[in-house]
Amino acid sequence: MNIEVSPSPVPNSTEASLSTALLNKDTYLSELVDKVSTVKTKGWLQEIKDNAANWVRHSTLPTKKDEEWRFTDVSTLRQFDFHLATNNSVSPDSAPFTAISDTRLIFVNGVFVKELSAIADLPEGVVVSNLASLPELDGELVKEYLTQAEGAKEVFTALNTAGISDLAVIWLSRNVVVETPIHLVFITAGNQIISQPRCLLVAKTGSEVTLVEEFINSGTEKEQNQEIYLNNAVTEIWVDENAGVNHTRIERDSVEAFHIGKTAVTQARNSRYTCNAITLGGKLSRHNLEILQTGEQTETTLNGLTIITGNQLSDTHSALALNYPHSNSNQLQKNIIADKAHGVFNGKIFVPKPAQLTDASQLNRNLLLSPQAKVDTKPQLEITADNVKCAHGATVSQLEDDEIFYLQSRGIDENSARHLLINAFAAEIINKIPVPPLRQNLTQTVNQF
Repeated sequence: MNIEVSPSPVPNSTEASLSTALLNKDTYLSELVDKVSTVKTKGWLQEIKDNAANWVRHSTLPTKKDEEWRFTDVSTLRQFDFHLATNNSVSPDSAPFTAISDTRLIFVNGVFVKELSAIADLPEGVVVSNLASLPELDGELVKEYLTQAEGAKEVFTALNTAGISDLAVIWLSRNVVVETPIHLVFITAGNQIISQPRCLLVAKTGSEVTLVEEFINSGTEKEQNQEIYLNNAVTEIWVDENAGVNHTRIERDSVEAFHIGKTAVTQARNSRYTCNAITLGGKLSRHNLEILQTGEQTETTLNGLTIITGNQLSDTHSALALNYPHSNSNQLQKNIIADKAHGVFNGKIFVPKPAQLTDASQLNRNLLLSPQAKVDTKPQLEITADNVKCAHGATVSQLEDDEIFYLQSRGIDENSARHLLINAFAAEIINKIPVPPLRQNLTQTVNQF
């Protein structure tokens, strides 16, 4: 198969020289990186892993004193002795995901499971594989993109890089259109383990694909509610000129788990990227969504829905750097927060002077279902260009008594009326997902909320 490759348009800067006096600056992080980097690989990948491990050893866990983390306290991670799983097998009955495509890769604790995966007939020029199964030539091509996205030195991203043993690889050659979704399922099985899923998607010029990532826990519902683990996931997406990627990300981890996710997207000229991010699980979850524009006339659509209850904390941080003119972006983040749960949204859109004629909008809407529910929201626009159309805002509301009364006057009981209003609030995001079985599944989840 002929696969094109071009140099990374935004390579990482040269590794900074680090004083040995700062080595093992954070004992907890140093011990954790030692655990995840025990699996050795060959050649260029091991060098990348070693550099990342060294960076982690010179770093510290973020604290609430850090502006980007001031609402999300990850210090509770220190209470747990996370380790790599020794058993990475699950039965098909313990993998409760919705079968949405004949093309899927299944990973358990970050390890590829061939028996649960399936690869349907794909157009010529498409690779859907784990790294270990790639031919040597294709593996060398991955080298041009893996870990090259901006933000590679963020501490949790570097921790993931230091522990790479395998990853999901999706490669589309020029002008290839994949009609059916590609489904990646990352299952976490075990207690007090650390799982580090990794995905690389490269969409070359003129190609189109729909990607669905799903993060779930194995076991019975009771076991899911009890398992404590750290899921540290990283996805890198490269959208070449005039290519399009529709990306749905669903997080359904155990309600006692920690989930730290990074999605790093690089968009070239005339490219299109859509992200539908659904967050349901995790005692503490955070999704860092970072998009870098490297050419003009890009289209970026960010849809998010977070549904949390109990004592869950969910944090969505997004950063969209629009560096070129004639771009179009639209972001809508919705949060449904019940009981004593805490939602966080911080969205940044950067529009520097070269990005003239940019059209960017950002809105965060929050529905609080109890007096104890809490949200911290901070939509941000940083604009130095003088010929743009930009808007941002946030709303916080509760279910209105007059709306419930209106539905009751039409013969609907109070409980059903509340569910109907909640469903309507969530449907605006769910209906944007281009995969019907997923839409139906998520609608059922909201109905049970």
